[in-house]
Amino acid sequence: MKDLKKAHFETIAIHAGQSPDPSTGAIMTPIYQTSTYVQKSPGVHQGYEYARSQNPTRTALEENLAAMEGAKWGFCFASGCAAMTATIGTLRAGDHVLVCDDVYGGTYRLFSKVFSKFGVEFSFVDLTQTENLEKHWKKTTKLLWLETPTNPLLKILDIQKLSELSHARSALVLVDNTFCSPYLQQPLQLGADLVLHSTTKYLGGHSDVVGGFVGTSNDEVAQAIRFNQNSMGGVPAPLDCFLALRGTKTLAVRMDRHCENAQKIAEFLAGHCQVEKVIYPGLKNHLQYEIASRQMKNFGGMISFVVKGGLAKAKAVLENVKIFSLAESLGGVESLIEHPAIMTHASVPAENRKKLGIVDGLIRISVGIENEIDLVEDLKMALQ
Repeated sequence: MKDLKKAHFETIAIHAGQSPDPSTGAIMTPIYQTSTYVQKSPGVHQGYEYARSQNPTRTALEENLAAMEGAKWGFCFASGCAAMTATIGTLRAGDHVLVCDDVYGGTYRLFSKVFSKFGVEFSFVDLTQTENLEKHWKKTTKLLWLETPTNPLLKILDIQKLSELSHARSALVLVDNTFCSPYLQQPLQLGADLVLHSTTKYLGGHSDVVGGFVGTSNDEVAQAIRFNQNSMGGVPAPLDCFLALRGTKTLAVRMDRHCENAQKIAEFLAGHCQVEKVIYPGLKNHLQYEIASRQMKNFGGMISFVVKGGLAKAKAVLENVKIFSLAESLGGVESLIEHPAIMTHASVPAENRKKLGIVDGLIRISVGIENEIDLVEDLKMALQ
């Protein structure tokens, strides 16, 4: 294993967790497509017993992602939802989780429709106002669950301050870092205890694999998540891990281009007569621009905007783009466009969406790495 203690991020992304295959010298980590491993004697093995518990391709990806997040431990899963399930599964009936109010619709669905049935309580609160943490805190609060930037309204939450407030109350802090990737933001270095990703998005980067990840430097938490990973069984296939490893190698260069393109598109949309509002952390009129500037390396590839004319106008834009693809998900090299109220956040009750500001005219785009002139022209044509 190469010594990467002093290496920069780009080098870590390419080399961490990966060494040439000792049997052949192959520079790429092999796909260990096996369900079990031969033991020399009962209980005497080479670190691998059964593929649900461990797999060398998965180990390489776990070490790679942990290194990028500055985590001691890393655990990969079959999806982001599987990663969330294993994490919340460490709690008990009666425990309370304080969640930022603007979260991915699948997160809201999992918490409110699944885990709430087993006695875990969830409160969804606007945590851009840090005083709300104290207002909604309970004696049973065990975990603070953050997304930043949030999905789809791109609120920026102060990780360091919220972590300090939670730790003073003896609770853990998790940050879903999917929208940023570890290249733009490293929550553990800002005080969080756990970091979570849908590796389907920027980490995989090519819209061809689904996966999830949880990283932590807390030994006790790591032990609990490892137990759930093995017991619940929501693990990724070896090929999925191989594809994600291929994606992480180009993460840094891709993210630079995502951010560059998004900044230009956000500025274009902000000046368009058919656009009522643009939400992008890189615009100085964003309410948490200063926090974003402090805790993020750059402002990311996600933009939300509201068109004038409501649902009819939004549909017209979504149906007339040519380069942007109308599809859920995000973080791939290709640009995607979607309607949160109908698509990614349809599982959030209508009254909740209205309260949050997920209006019928809201459009979310994941800016890819195509030529920015082509992307601007595509949106200009669709808006007209």
